[in-house]
Amino acid sequence: MIFRTKTKLSCSQNQNKDTYFCIKIETMETKYSRNRLYVQQEEQQAIKDFSILLAGSGIGSNIAECALRFGFENITIVDGDTIEQSNLNRQNYTHQDISSYKAETLYHRLKSINPDANIRYRSEFITPDNVHEIIGDHDIAINALDFSSNIPVVFDKICQERGIHVLHPYNLGWGGLVAVLEPGGLPLDILSDENFNELKMVEYIAGYLRFWRTPNEWLENIIDDYKKEKENLPPPQLAIASWIVAGMCTHVMFKIATGKPYKTFPQFYMNAISE
Repeated sequence: MIFRTKTKLSCSQNQNKDTYFCIKIETMETKYSRNRLYVQQEEQQAIKDFSILLAGSGIGSNIAECALRFGFENITIVDGDTIEQSNLNRQNYTHQDISSYKAETLYHRLKSINPDANIRYRSEFITPDNVHEIIGDHDIAINALDFSSNIPVVFDKICQERGIHVLHPYNLGWGGLVAVLEPGGLPLDILSDENFNELKMVEYIAGYLRFWRTPNEWLENIIDDYKKEKENLPPPQLAIASWIVAGMCTHVMFKIATGKPYKTFPQFYMNAISE
């Protein structure tokens, strides 16, 4: 594996002779040079070709850009949805992108950031007919699919059977939530006897925090208010959580890719700016 680095010479004079000895000093690529101290050169190399499957590019659009800027350069985007006005309060798109395919639009944005990155996209929805082929042999998957069917659960199951870790990101408005499913680990649908969805996951988190005497009252209030809404509306979400979750997912993927310890479901990661 070749790692493009900057090379410089460090030279010093021999104490007894009028000659100089020079050694090569390898440094990170310029675009990642500010990652230094936080990320070691060998870690930067390890994540470069670590393949990410982004299933859904709503909240996934924020995650993809954060991961790419961090140094993950091998990303596959799959989403058949188009961009709507209501997406712009939190997703990584602009007004002029409205009505365009999310996957293709995100592809062009990522390539404009790093033209050398290995970015691929498929403007199609994941279905029972294509899910096996789409999952393939990626190193890690981000399940940012809508829970309007059982496809997200099927997606998780196939990934786990193939030895692929799955990250589930959730936008909690003032905070972000990430659950990690490991190969052979517990699936999220153990939380419900009925069809699993985002609300059941967030209710589990709220109950978990209250059980351990660290209740998150603002989150519990949002859950109660959302369940009282008369219309069948999608959950409320803010841009704040989209960017928090992007950083969280990138950090967890870095841990997995470099062999560092990380938490897996039924444990979870949660970061919030509101107490």
